[in-house]
Order: sequence, then C-alpha cells, then structure tokens
Amino acid sequence: MMEETEARRQLVEAGRYMMTHGLAWGNAGNISARTGPDRYVITASGTFLGELDDDDLVTCTFGGQSLHPARRKPSKEMPMHRAVYETRPEVNAVLHASPFYSTLFACANEALPSDLFVETMYYLERVERVPYCHPGSAELGEAVRRKAPLANVLLLDNHGVLVYDTSVREARMALQTLEMACRLIVTARSSGIALSALPQETVLHFLQHAGYKPRREWPV
Repeated sequence: MMEETEARRQLVEAGRYMMTHGLAWGNAGNISARTGPDRYVITASGTFLGELDDDDLVTCTFGGQSLHPARRKPSKEMPMHRAVYETRPEVNAVLHASPFYSTLFACANEALPSDLFVETMYYLERVERVPYCHPGSAELGEAVRRKAPLANVLLLDNHGVLVYDTSVREARMALQTLEMACRLIVTARSSGIALSALPQETVLHFLQHAGYKPRREWPV
C-alpha cells in the first residue's frame, strides 16, 4: 500500500491518463488506492477524472466513514471498491470505467479471450462477469465481493468494467490492455479477419515461466 500523499498524486495522474487515452469519458468512472489496513482514497462523487486535484479525493474507512475536511461525498460506487480491498489484501488500486470497446463487451453476451497476445495472457488472465445491479447499490458491492477473488478483471453487465491490481500503474495497464483487446476483437470481426489464439499449454507455460512477475494465485 502507499502513503496517502503518494496515492493521491498517482490517482490524479491516472485520471488524466485515462481521459487522455480514451479510457474514461464525461464524469463516468471512479478510481481508488489503498492507503492503510482499513482505509483507502477514492474520487469524490461527480468528479471529472481528467481534471482531478487533491480536493477531489476522499479518504474512507472500510467501516464506511468518510474523512474529508469539506465533507465532500465519496463516489457512490465505494461499496464495490471496498469489496475488492476486503477480499483481495494484495490489491492496492481499483479502477472503474466505461471505455467504449470494453463496455461494448460488458453489454454483450460475448466471451473475452485472454490467449491472443502476451499482454492479454498476463493482464487478462482471469476475467469474470458480474450480473447487472444498479450502480452504487449494496447489491453491486456484494456481487463484486463474490467475483473479486476469482479474477483480476470484472465485466459489469450493462455498466462498465472494474480492474484492480497491486499498484495504480499495474491496474492502469490492465485497463488499457482490456480496451485494446476488445477493440482488436471487434475490428477483426468487422473486417472478416479470423484471430488465431494461442494453445492453452502455451498460455500456461508463459504464466508459469515468463518471469514478468510471480504468477497470481487463484482458487481452484
């Protein structure tokens, strides 16, 4: 986890990056970073990710307490951020957004393969779907809680995507890889190009021996 000042700096930077690179639009999306065993910093309600400043970030506890000197409200999506942190102790950053191609997949009954190229093998190693629940609801938080231990990328049906990782940088790279893969698949299909997936044994060998990072541990 990060010291709070650094977490705030990285979230401001991530928000601008997401907006600049087409990973966020309007005031859709919310991002957070863990700053202690029982607390995290999350964007305030109604913020524009491309123009964040320190006042747009609210410190929250896992108990639901908001610690902002001007009483700004944290994003209403805080239940799903908290659910990830509580179920995945190694996760230090959560990004929720609605990029165009990724959201297209979230709104369609389409599988998202992770066996296309190196980055998908690593960053899209496990992708799960979360059934639609109203944004910000306790039901959505609990649905994310059930799926978070099973994947590092969640497609939120008819809503958007949720990615999380050990750092803001890694989560941001996962989000960009997700959008790139979805765009690749859509473009290939519309162009009549058949994509060639890697064999499963090749994917497993890569994950076990590539040496990028220690392989993630997943429930059987």
